[in-house]
Amino acid sequence: MTKQLVNIIRIPILYNILDEIKHLFSFNICCYENPKNFLAKVKGIDIKNSILILSNNHDSLLIKDTFKNDILILDVLPLKLEKILDKINTTLIKQTYFSQSNLNIKGYELDFNSKHISYLNKKLKLTEKEIEIILFLNKEKNSQNISILEKEIWGYASKLETHTVETHIYRLRKKFKENFNDDNFIINFDKGYKI
Repeated sequence: MTKQLVNIIRIPILYNILDEIKHLFSFNICCYENPKNFLAKVKGIDIKNSILILSNNHDSLLIKDTFKNDILILDVLPLKLEKILDKINTTLIKQTYFSQSNLNIKGYELDFNSKHISYLNKKLKLTEKEIEIILFLNKEKNSQNISILEKEIWGYASKLETHTVETHIYRLRKKFKENFNDDNFIINFDKGYKI
């Protein structure tokens, strides 16, 4: 999964402090001198997995129409670093939760917070591995063979014959057939599987 990004505008001291300890974070950080530099840099780029930290409301007004993500305004400084990190982490967690609430895959709504996939008022409970398989196959354009699935989903590359992948996919396809009458959610090709 791509790391979330924290964009900091007009607060270089905060960026410098966070940059010193960035190895402790599960997010990346960027710094911009002003809102115009930020907007020029992100123009045409998908930045849905990010938040923005500003020093004042005026900058927020300049960016709000272009930047649809979460904006933190630190207009009451100084703040303890602990409080700033709490605000950043809370915002990132909230953003992750909402981004995972509804993912559309082939007309189905996948909510991997509740581990359900639904279609036309029918819901199907999924396991963690089933979600991983669906997400992996969904992001790949080409069919994926068993050894790639073993490596990417289970984390091992085995030369031994194993039926783990086939068994999981067989069960998942069976669930879709029984619950949604869909034989084509995961398609079986000679060279592997595809959504």
